[in-house]
Amino acid sequence: MTTGGDEITSADALRAQILELTAQYHAAAFPEAEFVADESPVPVAGRVFDENEVIALVDSSLDFWLTTGRYAAEFERRFAKELFGRRHTTLVNSGSSANLVAFSCLTSTKMGKRHVKPGDEVITVATGFPTTINPIIQNGAVPVFLDVDIPTYNIDVTHLEEALSEKTRAVMIAHTLGNPFDLDTITAFCEEHDLWLVEDCCDALGSTYNGKPVGSFGDFATVSFFPAHHITMGEGGAVICDKGKYKVLAESFRDWGRDCWCEPGKQDTCGKRFDQQFGELPQGYDHKYTYSEIGYNLKITDMQAAVGVAQLGKVESFIAARQHNYERLRAGLADLEELMILPEATPNSEPSWFGFPIAIRPGGPVTRNEVVRALEDRGIATRLLFAGNLLRQPAYSKIEHRVVGELTNSDFVMENVFWIGVYPGLGDQQIDFMLEVLHDATSA
Repeated sequence: MTTGGDEITSADALRAQILELTAQYHAAAFPEAEFVADESPVPVAGRVFDENEVIALVDSSLDFWLTTGRYAAEFERRFAKELFGRRHTTLVNSGSSANLVAFSCLTSTKMGKRHVKPGDEVITVATGFPTTINPIIQNGAVPVFLDVDIPTYNIDVTHLEEALSEKTRAVMIAHTLGNPFDLDTITAFCEEHDLWLVEDCCDALGSTYNGKPVGSFGDFATVSFFPAHHITMGEGGAVICDKGKYKVLAESFRDWGRDCWCEPGKQDTCGKRFDQQFGELPQGYDHKYTYSEIGYNLKITDMQAAVGVAQLGKVESFIAARQHNYERLRAGLADLEELMILPEATPNSEPSWFGFPIAIRPGGPVTRNEVVRALEDRGIATRLLFAGNLLRQPAYSKIEHRVVGELTNSDFVMENVFWIGVYPGLGDQQIDFMLEVLHDATSA
């Protein structure tokens, strides 16, 4: 009969063997594929990983700790500090949930007199991704839509003051395709009028403005870890903030709305679990079952977080690869600017590009749909710039809203713009092929 110590040693040895075999499995199961033009697909995005992610995933699974655990704790401890210079990370199950949690925090009465109430207004853009806008609507607030600038595809700030009303409480917008919006103007506007700012950074991890990371300017920032994004957990997202009370609120909305902030498996962190009085609850009602917000269950698993921890060490190389691919496309398409509008970085910014947007000029020899079909027919994936003018989408046709100015560019985006990939899984061969096909498609 083995002793407890022998059993531990045996388990540790088996774990080490399993992880060594996992590395060998990765090498056999995921060999590097040769690119063959017109045969190999050219995705717009995708997961980029090596044996370290697979090993971390298996290592976590061997713990059989199925909710958040040691890997989630490590990720939350490191992510905001290392990449944003901020104090707090709250992991959630998607970037969309991160937006929901961040905006829901603004509705809490714990935010004081500035908290967002039903009927209050939030400034945003008509070309936003749906789940940047949805939390505004879902919480009973009213989106106020502005147009975008071309070719940055970010908010046109010229109508900001016109958009302001006595009901305005917040600005919630994304850094489009990794290109930062005009943070000087937006942050000054929010400070002057005492407005909340939520930065949707789901497409912009690693982008900087005036040398500072995007996501470090607003009251809250959000990030996505979907496979298409800069780093991945498969599914997953995060809410970033600097103030402790904001993190407690984010955790509350993520964790059913409960008031308790004990970590999973922990008890009585505050030392007053059975000694407090809340509203009309009995004196000493268990703090772990006291609910102060209308919340959700938006947690991730530790297996997802394990993949994220392995990806953290690759962030700089991923950003460099995206910027390299963007620059090669930008230079390679310069001779086609009579036919297409190429993207431009916002002044004072250095984007960590999520994609490469292209606008086909109206009235030219080819249309956007013709170019997109030519690319897709040869295995090069394309995407439209999200929903285009969101107000023309069926789901948003009857929502309560305001529009300030004309949405001319939003309509232009809907009718003429698409984007192609720059993600780190694309090498120079794929970029060269994309340039070749784009020249072929526009030579009609």
